[in-house]
Amino acid sequence: MALRNQIRIMVVDDMSTSRGLITQALDSFGISNVASAADGTTALQTIQSAPVHLVISDYNMPGMDGLHLLHALRQNPPTKGTGFILITGRADKEIVDKGRQLGMNNFLKKPFTPQELHACIEAVVGRL
Repeated sequence: MALRNQIRIMVVDDMSTSRGLITQALDSFGISNVASAADGTTALQTIQSAPVHLVISDYNMPGMDGLHLLHALRQNPPTKGTGFILITGRADKEIVDKGRQLGMNNFLKKPFTPQELHACIEAVVGRL
């Protein structure tokens, strides 16, 4: 069975349009087991009850931003190894460096193409 049929992904973004675009791209890759959340807190609660293999999270969100979500996932033994891709419109060196320190697996700068998203995911989880 192909990885794309097994992988579970959580898309986290406070903008419904962004969540929709990412979800559509994932669907076009053949990935259908996708959950989404509008904020980091909801995502964290959902992941704790229904674990995922990969989180694709926006950086800039109210309440709990993407780096705080990453930190919370890495502090919790059951979610410590969850793959994490940070999406940001501001790929500032300090944001990327902080993400790497926290254990981020990869990042994408907005705007991005579905092909760039696909390559970014494969760099983390392997061939889809």
